[in-house]
Amino acid sequence: MPQPLAQKAQPPKSLRHWLGVIRRRHLYFLIPMFLGWVLVYAASWVIPARYKSSTLILVEQSTMPRDYVTPNVNEDLQERLQSITQQILSRSRLLHIMDDMHLYAKKRNRMSPDEAVEAMRKDIDIDLVRGPDSRINAFKVSYSAPNAATAQQVTGALTTLFINENLEVRQQASEGTTKFLETQLETARQGLTAQEDKIRAFKGQHLGELPAQLESNLQILSGLQSQLQAQEDALNTAKQQRVYVQTLLNQYRASQGTTKAPDGVHTTLVSVDEELDKLRSELNTLRSSYNDQYPEIRELKDKIARTEKLKLQLQLSQAKVSASGSGAANSGDPTFDGPGSRDLSATAQLQSQLTANEIEVKNREQSIQSLKEEIDRYRGRLNQEPVREQELADLTRGYDQSKASYDELVKKKNDSAMATSMELMQQGERFKVLDPASLPLKPSFPDRLKMCLMGLGLGVALGLAAVTAMEAMDDRIYDEMELKQLLPVPVISEIPVVSHDAEARAERKRVRLGFVVASAAFTIILAGSALTYWRG
Repeated sequence: MPQPLAQKAQPPKSLRHWLGVIRRRHLYFLIPMFLGWVLVYAASWVIPARYKSSTLILVEQSTMPRDYVTPNVNEDLQERLQSITQQILSRSRLLHIMDDMHLYAKKRNRMSPDEAVEAMRKDIDIDLVRGPDSRINAFKVSYSAPNAATAQQVTGALTTLFINENLEVRQQASEGTTKFLETQLETARQGLTAQEDKIRAFKGQHLGELPAQLESNLQILSGLQSQLQAQEDALNTAKQQRVYVQTLLNQYRASQGTTKAPDGVHTTLVSVDEELDKLRSELNTLRSSYNDQYPEIRELKDKIARTEKLKLQLQLSQAKVSASGSGAANSGDPTFDGPGSRDLSATAQLQSQLTANEIEVKNREQSIQSLKEEIDRYRGRLNQEPVREQELADLTRGYDQSKASYDELVKKKNDSAMATSMELMQQGERFKVLDPASLPLKPSFPDRLKMCLMGLGLGVALGLAAVTAMEAMDDRIYDEMELKQLLPVPVISEIPVVSHDAEARAERKRVRLGFVVASAAFTIILAGSALTYWRG
């Protein structure tokens, strides 16, 4: 047997040294390695298995083109999914699922409801699936349970909740948007009605002074001024007629006082004829330059008509006087005074004509005064028109703003109502199950094949640690090369190893045992790994 020698230095290890270590310490490596692997492998079968079921839900876009119907719900799918997830993972929802499917029955006996809910939340996984444009086009819902069928059932229930909750959330959001717009529209309608009432009251209060009535006021004022001019012209004509009749009356009375002749009426008729000839001559002169609608021509026509009427009255009066005079003379009526009675009749006719002229003058003057007052009133309206225009512009500006807001809200409300109808008919964006909830055939935890490899790694680490510890505690020298490297002087001679049969048999026995142990260990490890692979 080699004897221990004090170690003076640590020479580098050769391949021969490591082969010797393997030959001496292989059992110290194989046994810990196998025990470490067995420990982890057994633990993988002792740990309760959990099965994970998954389903893929596709986010299907609206079948209605956005150009025709614009959705009125939140278009941020990720934000909406977060909201839906929070609602589904709420305490009440999860407790309801646990009660219906009898989940966590054993744990709930020693856990509070909140702890059970938190445990179920940890077993639920939601992963978003994004397309090439980084948009969410699908998401995966998974659930882990001790039983594969339970995992599948709970995953299916969660999938149904996601689909139904999405429809409900979109419909509620759409209806809420429509109701909000209806409320805003009613408020805008009330504001618009108030603005209309203000404008209506303003127009009623300032009727005739509004900018829209400027043209009509100008036309009316122009017409009133024309009427005033016509009345003034007619007044002047009436005054001239009065002067003319007064002159005739004075002339007739003068002829009665001087001549006392029976042909006084005839003299008056001659004067009327002369006046008529004069007026007709003036009329013909004006007609050569103007038409019959010219004011002076119309005045001359009126004056000629009145003069002809006066002439006719005088002629009738003369005829009556002549007839009365003949009858009285033939009958010898003592009451007949002759020329004196004819003079009185003509004077009465002229006096009556003069009274009519005076009444006409008075009426004309009253009409002129009324027209002047009316003209002043319309001029006042025209003077107030700029002020009313500014006031009405201020009112109209507020009305226009309210009307524009109202029209915009009407359009938005109609679009929102159409979008709500689309959501109620489930024509908007919706979730569609692409892959139904799967029935897991192998547990997702623990991963026995991985743990088998981890156990093998742990066993190798333990074996290496054991070999290293044994080598560190053993200070003997087993290799002549190491001995030569440690000696300060060269070796002159060597004593050969003297081996006995018993030692040789023991060495061979140890080698065979190591081979058997290594073969058995690796066979068991391979068999366990294969079993784990096929059974999961």
